[in-house]
Amino acid sequence: MNQVAAANSLLAALPHREYQHLLSHLEPVTLTFGEVIYEPGKPIRHVYFPTDSLVSLLTLVEGHMALEIGLVGREGMLGIPVALGIKDSPVRALVQGTGTALRMTSAHFRREHSKCGSLNRELGRYIHDRIVQITQTAACNRFHHIEGRLARWLLMTRDRLRSDQFRLTQELLGNMLGVLRVAVTNAAGALQQRNLIRYSRGNISILDGNGLEAASCRCYQVVKDMHDRTQGSHSNLKIPPVAVAARRLQPGADQQGNRGEGIDEVHRRDHELVDAAGVSTAINAGARTAT
Repeated sequence: MNQVAAANSLLAALPHREYQHLLSHLEPVTLTFGEVIYEPGKPIRHVYFPTDSLVSLLTLVEGHMALEIGLVGREGMLGIPVALGIKDSPVRALVQGTGTALRMTSAHFRREHSKCGSLNRELGRYIHDRIVQITQTAACNRFHHIEGRLARWLLMTRDRLRSDQFRLTQELLGNMLGVLRVAVTNAAGALQQRNLIRYSRGNISILDGNGLEAASCRCYQVVKDMHDRTQGSHSNLKIPPVAVAARRLQPGADQQGNRGEGIDEVHRRDHELVDAAGVSTAINAGARTAT
C-alpha cells in the first residue's frame, strides 16, 4: 500500500506522519477505460488519487461535442471541488487509461482536509497547476493547429502514464480535442508519416519523443515547466524517502530545460502569441499567480 500511494505525487509529498495517517483511510480501486467517475451536477461521493491511471475532465455544452479541459494522473487528485467546499461536480470525469487509484469518501476527506495543514498546502499547489493547465488549454484549443494540439495531448498522456504505449480511440481523441474524427485521422496520419507515432486501431506508440515535442505547440512545455517549478518548491518539506524514489522514476526528470530556454522565455513567447490573439488577460492572470 505504501508503494502504491507513493506513486501519487501529491500523497508522496506529505510529511511521513500525515502520509501514514491518510493511508489508513484510503482504499485501492481499479479504474477502467471508459468508466465515468463524475457527471456534471451530480454529487462527488469519493475523491481519487490516481497512481497509474489517467482521467480526463470534460465540459459538456448542449448541441456540441464534449471538450477536454483537464487531465489528471499520478500528479494529482480527482474531486478538487470537495476541497473547496463544493459537493457537486462541474465536469464529467472519464477514465482514459486503465489503472489503479486510491480513494476516500468525500465526507472523510472533508474532515482530514480541515485538520491536515500539509495536505492543504499540497492541494493549493496542485490547484494552481490545474488553473495553469485549464487556462493554457483554453487558449490552445482556440488558436493552435490540430496537429500540434494532438502532439501536446499525447505527450501529456505519456508523462502521466509513464509509458510510450497506450490505447485511445478516434472518438475519444475527438472529444478530447473538440474536433471531428476525420480531423483526428488526418492529424494522427501526419504525425505517423513523420515517424513520430504509430497509430493502429486505437493503439498508440510514441516512436520519437523528442520529435513529438518539437511537433507540439508550446503549451505542452509551458504547463510542464510550471508544474516542475511548483514541484521544486517541495525542497522545504520532509518528504518520505519512498517519495524521492518515486520522483526519480518520472520520465524526463533529468531533461528539464533541454530546449535551451528558461521558463521566463517560455512564458514570454506564449504571452506574445496570446496577446496577438487578444486573450492576454486570462494567460497573464495565470502567470502572475505563479510568480
